[in-house]
Amino acid sequence: MLKIGMKSCIFCELINGKVGAVKIYEDDKFFAFLDAKPLNPGHTLLIPKRHVDYIFGIEEPLYSEIFKMAKKLSRPIQAATQAKKIGLSIEGFGVAHTHVHLIPIYKGHEMDPGRAKPATEKELQETAEKIKASLNLCGIV
Repeated sequence: MLKIGMKSCIFCELINGKVGAVKIYEDDKFFAFLDAKPLNPGHTLLIPKRHVDYIFGIEEPLYSEIFKMAKKLSRPIQAATQAKKIGLSIEGFGVAHTHVHLIPIYKGHEMDPGRAKPATEKELQETAEKIKASLNLCGIV
């Protein structure tokens, strides 16, 4: 079992079940959930359960594993959203806990954070169900 980091971290609280999120995947190392302010429906955040502030602060093998998991999740997200591609973004300023954005994209310049709009709980749940069904079809869960 991985040690969960700082108590004041919203993502650590999410992992510990103290705050809610629309989860699409979880295992012993990672937690993936829908962004409440997606750039496009299906915008997913992948976080390690171990608290690390900066992506380049993650030690091997977890560093490689987060990118392998991002690749693994990209196919079912793409299938569920009918996106042309899944964009990847990591910047780390919004929350001081490493998080990888997996963003369904259909054309260029869609990964501008200024495009983010709040989604309703119903929209998030419907999108999550599509992605979870696709995860099952791909044999990931």
